[in-house]
Amino acid sequence: MIIKNKNIFHLQGKNTSYIIAVNECGDVMHYYYGKKLRDKNYDWVKQEWSVWNSAGPDKWTLDITPQEYPSYGYTDLKMPAYDILNKNGNNVSRLTYKSYEIVEGDVDKISGMPYLLKGKSSVQTLYITVEDKNAGFSVVLGYTVFDDYDIIARTAKIKNISDTKIKLERAYSCALELPKNDYKALYLSGGWANERNLKETEITGGIKLDISAARGGSSHHINPFVMVAKKDATEFFGEVYGATLVYSGNHSTTVESDQFGNLRLLQGINPFGFSWELGMGEEFETPQSILSYSDCGYGGISRELHDLFRNNLSRSKWSKQERPVLINNWEATYFDFNEDKLMEIAKCAAKQGVELFVLDDGWFGKRYDEDKSMGDWFVNEKKIPSGIDGLAKKINALGLKFGLWFEPEAVNPDSELYRNHPDWIIRVSGMEPTTSRCEYLLDFTKDEVCDYIINAVSKILSSANIEYVKWDMNRPMTEMPYQGFNHKFYLGFYRVMSQICNAFPNVLFEGCSGGGGRFDAGILAYMPQIWTSDNSDAVKRLEIQYSTSFAYPISAISAHVTAVPNHQNGRITSLKTRGDVAKCGVFGYELDITKMSDDELMEVREQIKDYKKLRPLMLNGDFYRLKNPFNTNYCAWEMVAKDKSEVFLMCAKRMSEHNSKEEHIKLMGLSENADYIDMYTKKVYGGDELMYNGVVPEFGKFDFSTFTVHLVKI
Repeated sequence: MIIKNKNIFHLQGKNTSYIIAVNECGDVMHYYYGKKLRDKNYDWVKQEWSVWNSAGPDKWTLDITPQEYPSYGYTDLKMPAYDILNKNGNNVSRLTYKSYEIVEGDVDKISGMPYLLKGKSSVQTLYITVEDKNAGFSVVLGYTVFDDYDIIARTAKIKNISDTKIKLERAYSCALELPKNDYKALYLSGGWANERNLKETEITGGIKLDISAARGGSSHHINPFVMVAKKDATEFFGEVYGATLVYSGNHSTTVESDQFGNLRLLQGINPFGFSWELGMGEEFETPQSILSYSDCGYGGISRELHDLFRNNLSRSKWSKQERPVLINNWEATYFDFNEDKLMEIAKCAAKQGVELFVLDDGWFGKRYDEDKSMGDWFVNEKKIPSGIDGLAKKINALGLKFGLWFEPEAVNPDSELYRNHPDWIIRVSGMEPTTSRCEYLLDFTKDEVCDYIINAVSKILSSANIEYVKWDMNRPMTEMPYQGFNHKFYLGFYRVMSQICNAFPNVLFEGCSGGGGRFDAGILAYMPQIWTSDNSDAVKRLEIQYSTSFAYPISAISAHVTAVPNHQNGRITSLKTRGDVAKCGVFGYELDITKMSDDELMEVREQIKDYKKLRPLMLNGDFYRLKNPFNTNYCAWEMVAKDKSEVFLMCAKRMSEHNSKEEHIKLMGLSENADYIDMYTKKVYGGDELMYNGVVPEFGKFDFSTFTVHLVKI
């Protein structure tokens, strides 16, 4: 709900309030974001920020004034939300209030980029227009509020209202000002096969945190998500603020602490390498930033985002549907396969209860290794004589769905596509373009390139009964030829994704970028699940899946059982362990199932049966992190049905310890007056017993192992 009272805007979510004030000089100021307040006349609050008694606009010192979209250079010397070389040839400006509009029942729609959808929610959007006529531009600040969520979706639309060109050199999506307190920040950092490690740091004076990526995509290195929390906040208690960017390109989140300990958080497109010229009357829209608040710790933010992304972000019908158990041939065969080998794997998998067979890299052109034919999207008939349609029919005859891997954004130098269109790659004039994984990237800023990809992929998808697509992108973006190129590339990418997904609404799309290199809310708008990491080792996946859950739902975390020794790090873990960890995600297999023993195949059948029972819970439940693998010897998490009728607990012990007693694992979110039966052991527990005394996990004595409980209310 959005309430306007004189010059005060009070935005109310399910349990939160966000209050904006316009002072007598027209500055749009931030007053409050936190636990829900009763509505009343807050008109007096704007007087708190007067710091001296001189007359005129200088009555307000913006350097210590919380603002909704701060500038630099006009009495504010902190990091600005925008930087514009204006019609006067300088970057100094002061935006002041012009008008507002409240739109009932609709969200803030952003041209060419993904954004939150209304769904079944009750929603309003506030638009506040501010302008600087002297500098020659205006900004429309968008605030979308959902009655059933505690989030504020923020955008900024910058318009040239002058009679000449102006240039944007920084355009963040939002600013959030927080009053003095002891704060810490949590964010997700890592690298290839080591994505999204949870990091925590104290926030002190200065620009303490610059969580930025300029690698061409949201990246393995830094995720476009951050939490700012009171120092005493934990997983379950305390005040926490979240900021998540719905964007897949170069991004930035900065946190600055001023001389008084007040915080300014900015989130949006990375200013490094960004510039955007606006002609007379032209506009620039920023991607959407999602602000969230909880007084129930980190988990409160996570569960809110999980529901929001499942219900109000993804355009795919699969976001609310159970996903099929798949087998992918990549780690089973790599490039070395033929049709007979694929059918051998598929037949064995079908007998165990697998529902989807996915043909990975190597099916097209003259693709026998990674150095050739990328971009040549026609079937390699020497490997697959039946063609994609014939193979799909054979797979379907086994009772399996059929899926296919693509990497549409890349091209090999040794390919028909590159030989025919060498001008289609990203490159800088006068420099030899670099390759990574023997690839160039196609230039999605060019309409003809986007049209080619749309037509080539659509032709394949129309040629056979293909019900799943794994969309990969395996390299960072290099040699970007001009400022703002990265953003223009992603406008092309989103156009491609939008057209293909709309044309094939029944296809389940899975995102991938060298594993988890593009795991972001922008991708989730089109693809409801993402390959979480190329590192499929169960022990490492505990950390990766644990920290990924801070921002993203379990229904988005693609997780496979793979062979041992693990192909990435050589670790050997039991089949039970690999299965238990993968069940806490979108479950599948990626190994040569034909090489498994009869006992192992029996265990696979039991894993699949168990996952199919758990699948509705994993899709729709509330996720609780119980033990942190980054700072304890345990990892434990729990999924609880919305009505508290069903619970799944997975606990892992990372290292064996001599002469140690196992910890009690206390569950969360149950009905304390109800009884629950463990479907594995048939033991009966009280909800209060499970929450306040917990369960003692039983592990293998000397090796890494897992412990699971599947509880149903009786």
